[in-house]
Amino acid sequence: MEKIAFWNNKGGTGKTSLAFQTICAYANNKPNEKVLVIDVCPQANLSELFLGGLENRGAENLLKRQGETLRATIGGYFQLRLSLPFSKPVFVSEDFLTHPNDFNNQIPTNIDILCGDPILELQSNGMNTLANTQLAGVNTWIGVIDWLEDFVENLNTEYNVVFFDTNPSFSMYTQIALSTSDKMILPVMADDSSKRAIQNVFSLVYGIKLPSEIYAQHAFAERLKNAKRNLPMVHLVIKNRITQYMVAAASAYEVVLKAIENEVSAIIENYSQFITFNNKDVGIAEVRDFNTAGVVSTARGCPFYALNSASYTVLGKRVQVKAEQIKLCVEAINNIANKI
Repeated sequence: MEKIAFWNNKGGTGKTSLAFQTICAYANNKPNEKVLVIDVCPQANLSELFLGGLENRGAENLLKRQGETLRATIGGYFQLRLSLPFSKPVFVSEDFLTHPNDFNNQIPTNIDILCGDPILELQSNGMNTLANTQLAGVNTWIGVIDWLEDFVENLNTEYNVVFFDTNPSFSMYTQIALSTSDKMILPVMADDSSKRAIQNVFSLVYGIKLPSEIYAQHAFAERLKNAKRNLPMVHLVIKNRITQYMVAAASAYEVVLKAIENEVSAIIENYSQFITFNNKDVGIAEVRDFNTAGVVSTARGCPFYALNSASYTVLGKRVQVKAEQIKLCVEAINNIANKI
């Protein structure tokens, strides 16, 4: 079972949209594989997309799952763990899962999801307190960090791949997701802040270039290392929405893209132990703006490959999606899915 997280410490990179499209494309292209999605974000936007999007009652369907007697979300599962944080209780992982195709027939039937939940923010303080509790003979931080590992382990070999969508913050629930992952996919924007975002990822996850030694003993990487756990490896950097910068001077645009490529090249050269690729041409993917196709796809919870060239109503407005635009979107997403 391979476990892959979409994450970046910077918001606004299109992470959730890319995760939705990539996961659906992967599952659609590999119908014989079973795919599990775990939404580890309080906004739960990915869950809403899978359950129908804005136009097809995605938010309403998610609320129903949150309102079940056994709250069928990651918040419901974490609620169970908060009462018994440092030992694995008896539970059935499938009780918390949702089959998106039951709500949204555009989603491949081989996908299940552990839905996101805003209650994660309320639970975060409790997780932090528990993780830093001092108990003789108990690594309380690892006890909490392993919550999702316990959930996935309960499923045995039922799924071929698990995808995590995460919050930009490095909150405890984000650390839980990343510690459970084998690989990370990092979406970035073609701007100066994305170079810093890549640097932040390597600082937060791998403890590289920390501002002071004071932070080292408490660093995520050091704690996992002391527990003899593996760190997730960077598998792919996605330069997203690159065409929105084409309105700028070509030279400025090229400088920004070159800076990002140079940063990735430096990582390959200096920190190869943390990445799965040895060539930036393999480890970098470019995705152009999705434009109207992206708006309609997101509003309807419909993957690009299932979208038809037609006129659609979105929030009371008529918009046209052209076949060529859909084709370009499908090609871009398949390129990412094929690199997984």
